[in-house]
Amino acid sequence: MTISKGDRIPSTTFVKMTENGPEKVASDEYFAGRTIALFSVPGAFTPTCSARHLPGFVDKAADIKGKGVDEIACTAVNDAFVMGAWGKSANADGKVTMLADGNGDFAKAVGLTMDGSGFGMGTRGQRFSMIVKDGVVSELNVEAPGDFKVSSADYLLEQI
Repeated sequence: MTISKGDRIPSTTFVKMTENGPEKVASDEYFAGRTIALFSVPGAFTPTCSARHLPGFVDKAADIKGKGVDEIACTAVNDAFVMGAWGKSANADGKVTMLADGNGDFAKAVGLTMDGSGFGMGTRGQRFSMIVKDGVVSELNVEAPGDFKVSSADYLLEQI
């Protein structure tokens, strides 16, 4: 079942790269008591994700946080090492937290997976964005396959 506005974020575990190496991040704790702008991309270093999606959130980070968002996070079905390297290459440090969903557990739990096997990518997370307030989805924007419109930083900024 696909997550909807008003639903609670399911209990899963992300991994983020830190100075001390990979660190587990429990979704229940991460989203509790805060407002998070979360966006998902099919894969780190892929064309649209690297040229438009992540850079848009990096560029608009101050504007988004200025509207009451505590943290901006990007997730993808990639490992923490790849997500960490991608974040560094995009100058995301301090602006966007890179949350690896290496096994796709979060993407599966929210019902937003896609089949990227035609591109040699296997099961991945769909492109989407959401606002999560104290663990509950208040805005959800899921892209049609191949599109990049409603999950952008600009679109999400208008919803806050």
